[in-house]
Amino acid sequence: MARLVSEVYGDALYELALEYKDRTDSFFEEANELLKIFEENPEFIQVMVHPNISGDEKQKLLDETFKGKVSDEVLGLFHELERKGHYSEVKNVLNYFCEKIRQYRQIGRASVITPMELGSDKKQEVQKKLLETTSYKSLDIDYSVDSSLIGGMIIRIGDRVVDSSIKSKLENLSHELSRIQLKVGETDS
Repeated sequence: MARLVSEVYGDALYELALEYKDRTDSFFEEANELLKIFEENPEFIQVMVHPNISGDEKQKLLDETFKGKVSDEVLGLFHELERKGHYSEVKNVLNYFCEKIRQYRQIGRASVITPMELGSDKKQEVQKKLLETTSYKSLDIDYSVDSSLIGGMIIRIGDRVVDSSIKSKLENLSHELSRIQLKVGETDS
């Protein structure tokens, strides 16, 4: 089975980062910053994959845009992606690389949804509790608010979800009550 472009190039960048251990953090930070830039400027990737722009022009644009602003290794990756016709995958490559580094550094990603904004003390308490109950050394936590939860919170880490919201408990209770009514109605006939 053919490997995905993001895996091939992401693994290559990952291996390079590990080869230069002191560069792991800088490559990780650089990749995250580039992802933000690409997210804010989607037209750059559109230009880089436009069929009416020559490869030489695209290579020159890469140098003009990134030379001296990103590491030579990352610029080389961008050049290679363009040469091979895979520049449309640049964000996937960087995301894949960042995820590999997170695993290597044991950094988890979590989403915490609460019915109201949490203060910094409460956020630290949540982070401490999550670190105690996982194998991660640190966590990148995205906090958001959903007032329909009424109380409690929903926590997502990877494919695990812990839903202690009052909204969810009320929905479960309502479902159970409807099942009880259904059973009572069935025995009355």
